[in-house]
Amino acid sequence: MTADSQSCTLLRAVVRRPGLAGTRLQDLAANVSDWDSLLSLAEQHRVLPMLFLRLEEMGSAVPEPVRERLHAEYRRNVFHCLANAAELIDILHALGEAAIPAMPFKGVVLAASVYGDLTRRPAGDLDLLIHRRDLLRATEVLLKRGYELLTPVLADGSPAASDYYEYHFERKSDGMVAELRWRLELIQPSFKHDLGMDWVWPLRRTAKLAGADVPDLSPGIALLVLCMHGSKHIWSRLLWICDVAQLLAAHPGLNWNEVQRNAGRSGLWRALALGVLLAHRVAGAEIPSPVLRRFESDRAASRLARHIEKNLFDAPGSAPSGVAPYHIALMSFPDRLRKLVSLDMLRPNERDHAVLKLPKTLHGLYYLVRPIRILFDRSPR
Repeated sequence: MTADSQSCTLLRAVVRRPGLAGTRLQDLAANVSDWDSLLSLAEQHRVLPMLFLRLEEMGSAVPEPVRERLHAEYRRNVFHCLANAAELIDILHALGEAAIPAMPFKGVVLAASVYGDLTRRPAGDLDLLIHRRDLLRATEVLLKRGYELLTPVLADGSPAASDYYEYHFERKSDGMVAELRWRLELIQPSFKHDLGMDWVWPLRRTAKLAGADVPDLSPGIALLVLCMHGSKHIWSRLLWICDVAQLLAAHPGLNWNEVQRNAGRSGLWRALALGVLLAHRVAGAEIPSPVLRRFESDRAASRLARHIEKNLFDAPGSAPSGVAPYHIALMSFPDRLRKLVSLDMLRPNERDHAVLKLPKTLHGLYYLVRPIRILFDRSPR
């Protein structure tokens, strides 16, 4: 379904840095003919709080029923943000008492440290990174707080799937959701670098969250984590692009040489380039000229950025056509080479079985099906 062009124009203006003058936004708001479409699009891209705060300046340009609806959604988000912040502080305290280091990322900590206001960003789940060795003890901490573990596990408490790095918890009493991770995922599930607490913890900082001191990612690593996450999901939400732009605005003195070296070592250089290009083109993030030129000179990153920007509202999450599938295009050359040498690309998986149902006696033919399926598959996973 094609997104309403007036809504798209206004949303792009709302998230631009620096922000447009109120009179200009008022003119754009006055052109909106379908407010339901605008609110639906803003909700889909998780930017309703930002939309409300900017439109609150508009006055009569926004119909009263729309303003009331936006205000109600904003108040609801404020409640969830404050609830998430209080719960996260309590969880970190409980983990600390058990001598379990934990690094919160995304969510309310990102909003507080980068946006400067934990209510400007939608409240999501509580995401915590821990050491793998602390998983069982951290699980006990959450179970004692009334959470239920929904991730399938073996009898010894280890994950049922060997390539899964997250435990998902929910608390029925209040709907709170928490996730424990011990490894951050890259684009290609079968080719991950070991990015976990050993990567993020030594360079940690402290952020203020609702008056409490909590661990926070260093700006350089936070940028890579945001670019990793956005690239994994093909930047299908405007919020993820805004996150990168806000982080860059909050840390204008970022050490770009160190960030790029770290990105190269961790297999995230092209994900970094893609995320920064989108933050610059879509949200107006200011990037030092030499850094921007280097990212723009990468043909694959520039091509992906153009496609994602063009299809951000009409086909979010779509990957461009081409010889290389999306997740391969994002890989560094060494990772591509390792993948080729491992012959992993030729090993059939469940997606190949889903494309064509063959009896067990003919399963060897999936080695012929797979190359054809990969050629036409443009999904990120």
